Amino acid sequence: MLTHVLIRCLTLNELHPSKKIIGEESLTLRGKKIVLGVTASAAIYRSLDLARKLMRRGAEVFVVMSEESSRLIKPTLFKWATGNEVILDISGNIEHITLANHCDCFVIAPATLNTMAKIAWGISDTNVSLVAQAFLGASKPILIVPAMHIHLYKSPVMKQIMSKLQSMNNVSILEPLIVKDKAMFPPIEYIADKVEAIILRGEDLRNYSILVTAGPTREYIDPIRFISNPSSGRMGVSIAAEAFYRGAYVELIHGPLSIEVPLWITNYSVESTEDMLERVKVQIALRKFDIIILAAAPADFKPSESYGKKLESDRKITLELVPTPKIAKSIREIDSEIFLVGFAAETVDTNEELMRRAKEKMEKYKFDIVVANIVGRPGLGFGSEYNEVVLIHRDGEVKKYGPSLKREIARFILDEILRKIRFKNTNSRSSN
Repeated sequence: MLTHVLIRCLTLNELHPSKKIIGEESLTLRGKKIVLGVTASAAIYRSLDLARKLMRRGAEVFVVMSEESSRLIKPTLFKWATGNEVILDISGNIEHITLANHCDCFVIAPATLNTMAKIAWGISDTNVSLVAQAFLGASKPILIVPAMHIHLYKSPVMKQIMSKLQSMNNVSILEPLIVKDKAMFPPIEYIADKVEAIILRGEDLRNYSILVTAGPTREYIDPIRFISNPSSGRMGVSIAAEAFYRGAYVELIHGPLSIEVPLWITNYSVESTEDMLERVKVQIALRKFDIIILAAAPADFKPSESYGKKLESDRKITLELVPTPKIAKSIREIDSEIFLVGFAAETVDTNEELMRRAKEKMEKYKFDIVVANIVGRPGLGFGSEYNEVVLIHRDGEVKKYGPSLKREIARFILDEILRKIRFKNTNSRSSN
């Protein structure tokens, strides 16, 4: 049955009204087929939005429901959401094998303790657990998103289940957000980002520790007025999130942001450029990082004097501005070997001028990579979800990317970092 469903989806894709949303947000998952496993959690209603989000990013979505979950939400609703038949029973057509053969990833969201235990110990008496075993056997990625009462999530048995699942190849777990006494279903956007990461890259950064800076800093004139810039922090947060979803240990140091940081990421909030520098120094002293990515836009100048009380608005004042410390310079003084990535946002008219300035920064601060962009282009850069960048390697290699979503640029930047590190390591082994 399912083979016919898959063929019909390819040939009649545009006929179901729900499929009109495929790719309307982005095409990052274009051509990908995702199986969404649904179990009997109170968070089941969120799965409908997840299916639609994955479709908006270009994916075809097929839903497999456990018998218990179909008592909470009728399968018809998932059929409407995806435009595809819902798998309720595994028949002689061996739908679980067809799914594992023809689809790219199995996402179980929400996943109950019961379902996770069955997958961990190979018990295949439900649709969802059986499909999971087929995907394991096919060596295809499985993403599990637990959602349950916090007492169940914190139980000793659950710890054993999590440990066993995490030890399996191709299995990733996106843990719930613990807020007070609740283990909450993560935001749909975060789950979709994780799905993208494991389908497109896997957890290829699992053995790396990465420190990222993001956002603007503020240099105060008086208690309520400050010097800053329009940076939202989206680029740095996107890099930190992409690295985390790809398995890296990530720490994020950020100024005041206009967007949220995924709660799984260890992050530190700062105000001034000097605060950011000091926090960077502290974290470098506490942990050996493989990569530092300076995506923040710290203020380059600060008032030579900061007033302790609010200045009256009817008076004339003259400010003397002095340079703030350079974070990249301080990092290189501490560690000359760490892989260091800098950013250069420049007000220039041509890419040639942009590259010239970026190369000057590379030499000055001994960056391994500089990510450069031109400031002021409509719809790109500061405050936007999109950007266009030129990436310059220390060895002179130049690559352009965009205009694209910043989360796609984040993926490109991390790809290039990983490629250069692997190349360097390969050459080191060859010379030895």
